[in-house]
Amino acid sequence: MRAITKGDEPACLAAHRAQEFSDYANYQGKPALRAALVAEQRGLCCYCMSRIAADGQQMKIEHWRGQTAFPELQLSYVNLLGACRGNEGEPLVNQHCDTRKGGRDLMVNPAAMPEEIVAGIRYLTNGEMRSDHQQLDQEIDEVLGLNIAGIKNNRKSALDVVLQWWQSIRPNDNQIQAQIAKIDDGASELNPFAPVAVWFLKRKLAA
Repeated sequence: MRAITKGDEPACLAAHRAQEFSDYANYQGKPALRAALVAEQRGLCCYCMSRIAADGQQMKIEHWRGQTAFPELQLSYVNLLGACRGNEGEPLVNQHCDTRKGGRDLMVNPAAMPEEIVAGIRYLTNGEMRSDHQQLDQEIDEVLGLNIAGIKNNRKSALDVVLQWWQSIRPNDNQIQAQIAKIDDGASELNPFAPVAVWFLKRKLAA
């Protein structure tokens, strides 16, 4: 999970919302919405940071606040996120992200995360994701399933690569900053789980 900066909503979403009797079910602009979400999330799932693409087979349009409990937010752009399929169709214990979450609430929206929450997210050497905030830490496991084996191992792989680089050259601050820029140029699509590597490097800089 990483903080997401929302861009401009698709014009067709605003136009649809302005119509009488509009809702998410009768919104015909979902392809444009998927494209906007994938672009602003730089190709990564809003929760696990795996790859998503702007089609209905490779991603889901996630409502941070569920449509049943919060119908007034079903067309609110800040409430809409791009999520992976999350092992859809498998037993709950193997599911993650929106598929596992369903209509349950989360304490934070990745598109509106307070800085103290962002700062309290960390990754262990075994790939586990943890939070200093007790409720979010519990939701990471129970609601989002972000520490199931496959996701955890993918994060560990991202950490292992950057750790090997670190150990091989013992970089100075300038080299660390250059490596961060190489991983994250601030604009193009990110590699899956790349924010984990950036987190590690920024932590080294701060030390």
